[in-house]
Amino acid sequence: MSGDQSFRLSKRGLVDRSKPLRFSFDGMAYDGYAGDTLASALLANGVHLVGRSFKYHRPRGILTSGSEDPNALVELRSGARREPNTKATTVELYDGLEATSQNRFPSLRLDVMAVNGLLSPVFSAGFYYKTFMWPASFWEKLYEPMIRRAAGLGRAATEGDPDTYDKANAFCDVLVVGSGAAGLMAALAAARSGARVVLADESFTLGGRLLAENRSVDGKSSADWAKAAVAELASLPNVRLLPRTTVFGAYDGGTFGAVERVSDHMIQPAAGQPRQRLWHIIAKQVVVAQGATERPIVFGNNDRPGVMLASAARTYINRYGVAPGRTAVVFSSNDDGASTINDLASAGISVAALVDTRSALPEAIEARAEALGIRVFEGGVVSDALGRTRATGARIIDAAGAAHTISCDLIVVSGGFSPNMQMTTHLGGRSQWRDDIVGFVPGTMPKNMSAAGAANGSFSLASCLAEGARAGSSAASSAGFDAKPIAVPSSDDEPSSVAAFWHVDRAKHKAFVDFQNDVTAADVALAEREGYRSVEHLKRYTTLGMATDQGRTSGVNGLAILAHLTGKSIPETGITTARPPYTPVSLGALAGEHRGKHFKPFRLTPSHNWAKAQGAVFVEAGLWLRSLYFPKPFETDPMTSIIREVNSVRNGVGFCDVSTLGKVEVHGADAGKFLDRAYINMMSTLPVGKARYGAMLREDGIMMDDGTAARFAEDRYFVTTTTVNAIKVVQHLELCKQWHWPDLDVQIVPSTDQWAQYSVAGPRARELISRIVDKPFDVSNEAFPYMGVAELTALGGLKARLYRLSFSGELAYEIAVPARHGELLARTLMEKGADLGVTPYGTEALGVMRIEKGHVGGPEINGTTTAADVGLGKMASKKKDYIGRVLSERPGLADPNRPRLVGFRPVDRAARLRSGAHFVSRNAEPTAANDQGHMTSVAYSPSNGHWVGLGFLANAESRMGEIVRAYDPVRGGDTLVEVVSPIFVDSEGARLRV
Repeated sequence: MSGDQSFRLSKRGLVDRSKPLRFSFDGMAYDGYAGDTLASALLANGVHLVGRSFKYHRPRGILTSGSEDPNALVELRSGARREPNTKATTVELYDGLEATSQNRFPSLRLDVMAVNGLLSPVFSAGFYYKTFMWPASFWEKLYEPMIRRAAGLGRAATEGDPDTYDKANAFCDVLVVGSGAAGLMAALAAARSGARVVLADESFTLGGRLLAENRSVDGKSSADWAKAAVAELASLPNVRLLPRTTVFGAYDGGTFGAVERVSDHMIQPAAGQPRQRLWHIIAKQVVVAQGATERPIVFGNNDRPGVMLASAARTYINRYGVAPGRTAVVFSSNDDGASTINDLASAGISVAALVDTRSALPEAIEARAEALGIRVFEGGVVSDALGRTRATGARIIDAAGAAHTISCDLIVVSGGFSPNMQMTTHLGGRSQWRDDIVGFVPGTMPKNMSAAGAANGSFSLASCLAEGARAGSSAASSAGFDAKPIAVPSSDDEPSSVAAFWHVDRAKHKAFVDFQNDVTAADVALAEREGYRSVEHLKRYTTLGMATDQGRTSGVNGLAILAHLTGKSIPETGITTARPPYTPVSLGALAGEHRGKHFKPFRLTPSHNWAKAQGAVFVEAGLWLRSLYFPKPFETDPMTSIIREVNSVRNGVGFCDVSTLGKVEVHGADAGKFLDRAYINMMSTLPVGKARYGAMLREDGIMMDDGTAARFAEDRYFVTTTTVNAIKVVQHLELCKQWHWPDLDVQIVPSTDQWAQYSVAGPRARELISRIVDKPFDVSNEAFPYMGVAELTALGGLKARLYRLSFSGELAYEIAVPARHGELLARTLMEKGADLGVTPYGTEALGVMRIEKGHVGGPEINGTTTAADVGLGKMASKKKDYIGRVLSERPGLADPNRPRLVGFRPVDRAARLRSGAHFVSRNAEPTAANDQGHMTSVAYSPSNGHWVGLGFLANAESRMGEIVRAYDPVRGGDTLVEVVSPIFVDSEGARLRV
């Protein structure tokens, strides 16, 4: 079945009828034209029911024609490109568009969840605070699952997004937000002065309300004048036009965020094109010309399909050539809304009645209504809309209190306009109330920002044109350009008086304030009775203004009702603070390319390509992709490979890429003094040519990192950190340098990326290193003892650094060359060590050897332990102060009963240990009250022939040899372990020093 566009007007609108488009809604095929929105095309085909409300699942239609619409939320596309909660009023129609209604079951017309309407007394304001309190056991079993199932409207895609998203920067002298009469004039005035201008508008066609009204500018139709103005701007080299672009937020430094919907009007983006583009626009001056949002009036059943704002009705008639109904009742409190009878009548729509809350209409409107034969109810109200899935009539109460029922399928409503001033408040600007327009307007403005036109409370066409011209010239002048005043086009004028009217209190049915969240006037009254009289409390208690339109159609009505209930004026009641974004922004646009591996890309070590060629298995380690192990073809499981690598190092020689360790150059006359204050142990006494192990604390006395400091000259140190804390340590040292001790002569240079560094370890390490370093450097134990460091050359003249350090417990060196030569060094180590049986080893073998040797790592330095906890308490100097010293001496941290680092062996040597297991006494119940510590690191130790572990145990020093339980309820483990020294290999340290 297909729609026939029976509501399409034959001679109205700006759509391109030579370009028909095919689309579907809820599986039914329809036709539209280029220039339509999905909403206008649906209306053209007689589709008025488009969605269901969130809470009560009430039938909802199209209320507005722009991004403020709270009702017309649909799902677009399918599969990986499925996009929920998209406003049909802003979706540019394209051939093949696929849309689906949401928040209904089994169908839009027959939604069984509409039964919620019968339960409305239960679902009143704050029901979630009151209903789910008791019994407590129901929360996890009933309440939370029920809430999760009910949450949300549409369905997000379950597959990865196939599209790309771009980011771009733009710099301009004047940014103009909005392309209506004021925006176009501001852009023209600024551009003609030579200023660089960016003009952005959320619509796909520039022109704003000029495209939607049947008005005249300089003798042309308003649409034709807008087209000519846009053409002039497009011809200027200093102007960038950004249609389909919403400026969603103002930020510090003259920065504005904007989203350009580059390809949303296509089935899929063209090759090489993004779906959306996030703009960072940096502007010297900004003109806010975003227009105004028309307010509904709160009356019974005012949410029914067929109830539409007056400005929207005119838009569908004049811009899209669509009749929103056949017979209309106009309900207004202002001249703009009442004047809609002209557009309705000229489009052939019968106007059954004009209902105006004012006791006397302007003569021009009254005369026009009389000429058209329209029945007028001055001082009357529409109390209720009739019908269910579409309006079928209106119940009218006249000034005398008599009720009348009039048949209609369209109720056109206007309660006045609220300027779209949100952008002016994002940086702390304040709004102010104006009684003459019955609305809030910009008050105190952020620096370098101005508002013009309807966004500034000026609603007549003539005032919008004039204000826009002044604002554009002033902005260009402030940006440093000689801006001459430009001629303001002539325009026909129109009446613009308005009377304050918000709520019909004689309604028989629910009267809605916030359509999307189903907040009624009764909910506002209930919130006031229960003490929620602040507008901020009202918003959160009732969810008023928390929908996707962010209160643009409901906010002022809600606070006006609250003001009436509390006996205050609207300014006294106040207004909630608008925050970015102005309209919803997709996460894809915010993320851009930063998703998947691009979100947190791993870095490659200097030996990566070489290691890949050797068949290495890789693992993400912090920011890096490191070699986990190097399997041989005959090895069928990782454990076999890891054991081989450990044994090769323990009995021969192996090398491991440790380039990922953080590296920091610390230079200056006060470098030693500076490091004394950063480390718990002395570094200023370190001799030149030596390295020293050290530990850093946080301000609160907790261990932050460990590493080494090597001294190459009196004023030059080289500090290494753990891989994971490389950035954190640099930030910490910069804080100390710039904030704590700015008087010290010290410079800090991060140099992790400058050096490729390899650990060469094992009994035959000296033989291999002697073949790598250039002569005459002597690597003998006497000439280059343990903890020695030197700058030298290697590989035939390459600048290099050599360190006599060991993390494995074996004789070991770390050799560093410039990073670009890292792969050459790896290949050379293999070639020169072939006869020595050299073996490359990965992080798994490295981890096994560090656990065997009792070295602490990330699981031990986990942000909760002190230096004393990990066995480094004696390293802390008593002769100096350092970061974290005072707080490390707090009683809780110095308590001798705190869990301290020890080693563990399984009593049954065949048993496996698991990190995370908790320790309890051998005969104690495994409860939290009996918890005495936990296992942090475990490994199968080839050197011991069984599993070993490190962990923290209370009163550890007095419990050596004790048997305790390692209890692991998550994995079903319960193992008896013996408390032993954390050093499982070479406890005397003889191998390090040979």
